[in-house]
Amino acid sequence: MPYELLTPGEMAEADRLTIEAGLFAGIELMRRAGAAVAEVVLERFPGAASAHVLCGPGNNGGDGYVAARLLAEAGMAVTVWSMALPGAGTDAAIAARECAIESEPLAGFRADAGDVVVDALFGAGLSKPLEGDAARAVDEIERSGAAVVAIDLPSGISGASGEVLGVAPHADVTVTFFRLKPGHLLYPGREYCGDTIVADIGIREDVLERIDPHCFENMPALWRSALPVPAVDTHKYKRGHACVFSGGASATGAARLAAMAAARVGAGAVTVLSPAAAMLVNASHLTAIMLAKVDDVADLDAFVERRKPNAFVLGPGFGVGERTRELALAVLEKGDCDGLVLDADGITSFRDAPASLFIAAGSGHAPPLVLTPHEGEFARLFPGLAGDAALSKLDKARRAAARAHAVVVYKGPDTVIAAPDGCAAINCNGTPFLATAGSGDVLAGMTAGLLAQGMPAFEAACAAVWMHGEAGSRFGVGLIAEDLPGLLPAVLAEIL
Repeated sequence: MPYELLTPGEMAEADRLTIEAGLFAGIELMRRAGAAVAEVVLERFPGAASAHVLCGPGNNGGDGYVAARLLAEAGMAVTVWSMALPGAGTDAAIAARECAIESEPLAGFRADAGDVVVDALFGAGLSKPLEGDAARAVDEIERSGAAVVAIDLPSGISGASGEVLGVAPHADVTVTFFRLKPGHLLYPGREYCGDTIVADIGIREDVLERIDPHCFENMPALWRSALPVPAVDTHKYKRGHACVFSGGASATGAARLAAMAAARVGAGAVTVLSPAAAMLVNASHLTAIMLAKVDDVADLDAFVERRKPNAFVLGPGFGVGERTRELALAVLEKGDCDGLVLDADGITSFRDAPASLFIAAGSGHAPPLVLTPHEGEFARLFPGLAGDAALSKLDKARRAAARAHAVVVYKGPDTVIAAPDGCAAINCNGTPFLATAGSGDVLAGMTAGLLAQGMPAFEAACAAVWMHGEAGSRFGVGLIAEDLPGLLPAVLAEIL
């Protein structure tokens, strides 16, 4: 399944390259797009009393004229409602001439509950809020209760950000072409799209080499080739050694959750680094997970020199403060491991001193840093970005990753994973059942477990997020964080 996501501008470039190569004229691409929409309407809503096709003045409207013509030819009662005539000489003008149905002014649009509305007003490239007759048409769609098939994206949804520009209809089905856009996956756009179908209209895969997209839907095809597979001569330390810093005696559970997740995702050895005061508590709960005393940077240095671990998790249940910052900076400054995952208290500890973290991560010799903030933690570390309403979640994650010299996992129902070089992935398999205490600790441990096995940081974060979502979805109702690590072997087995 394709995983590349195209911005509206990149999609326009895909169309242009296809036309330039002489494969199809623009009007032929439009005819194919309209035919795909008509096919979905006939398949999904064969019993609709009538079809209302709302056509804008651009290419989206041109697709609508094609769909209207084909639906009428198939025997449906069709009314075309036109916002404005397409520009002379455009492909949309050709499509409008080929549609024998005389259009009605959009201002008069009405629909009933048994009808189907084809929203062909505006596509993914919309950059300003709907207004006038278009906004009133959206209100009528929502009032009517009619089924809605949107072309490309529901009108009013930004293809780049998923934001609602003024108003937008809630579609039952959205039909887009060649590749999804970020707006199909980012909220609230994802909620407005309903079922999203990617139709093949003849654009060839090789245009992607020219476009070189840097945004992807997070799925195993994106990172499976980097997933570690044990060789026949592997021993436990060849499979990587992950370490998790534990909080004090009354806050040890989060570290153990992360440690078990690191082990279940394949790390050959996992050690909980515990303060002396919590050693007995941790020892009473650990079996396959090892335990070592680490109270300060000197203890950490001695442990690293002796055991040479590959990756660390710092933050779950650890506490906020100077000691947390010192240990994080010590791992980054030492530079001889495969990564540090900074989560929860680890992120919050740098709220008042983010520059020290960013400078250490960007020093050139630091190991990869992965930050896993939820909305509140993101705002603590990147207040300026979090408060910028002009930026999408994707934009914020990318800018944060570049600023922090880190892979940023910006969590939520549409988790965005972003790398410092601008590559980003949007995750779609999350479940609300993961909104439970300790779930993030498991994700942090999984990421460290994959880093410890030598997986690159961006791919490790993407893989951990996807498998975390898959495990949560499989368990469903009643999920608690302790359930997640035990679900990972089956998920991994299927991927491999």
